[in-house]
Amino acid sequence: MTNTAARARLLELIKELAVVHGKVILSSGKEADYYIDLRRITLHHEAAPLVGSVMLEMLDEAGIEFTNAGGLTMGADPVGTALMHAAGSAGRSIDAFVVRKAQKSYGMGRQVEGPSVEGRNVVVLEDTSTTGGSALTAVEGVRKAGGNVVAVAVIVDRDTGSKERIEAEAGVPYLYAFGKDELGL
Repeated sequence: MTNTAARARLLELIKELAVVHGKVILSSGKEADYYIDLRRITLHHEAAPLVGSVMLEMLDEAGIEFTNAGGLTMGADPVGTALMHAAGSAGRSIDAFVVRKAQKSYGMGRQVEGPSVEGRNVVVLEDTSTTGGSALTAVEGVRKAGGNVVAVAVIVDRDTGSKERIEAEAGVPYLYAFGKDELGL
């Protein structure tokens, strides 16, 4: 499947499976009249591989060079895994990681789990973002672990200020595969 076809099919699946209309409270605490439940996409047998290939292609087209990709558990976990598998299918080595909300007080005491991000160029991922808070928490965790964050990338941008906040506070580009307008919202 070409990237154009993959992107078109992923957009179709997001509209069909992930967009839920009605009043909801978002993780940011804000109220919205729609919800984009991207776990219905990132954990879907057909959509998950499309997520990986579309996100990888988007990052490549933007010239982002990285060896690790992941973000705050749990929204970012399947996005990182999908990207890792897409890269592997293309003969590339990109490791995934997960960032805990807080550093563990037991075991290895880590906040970032998976292959080490220390000294590596890293992309922080999210499924979607409203305020940028989750991505910024992940950026902070990765930087504390010695990773060099080179971008933040999301599947769907809600156009609620995340891009501006992340670029201002983290000092890295914010990329998204789809805007809310493409979803008809």
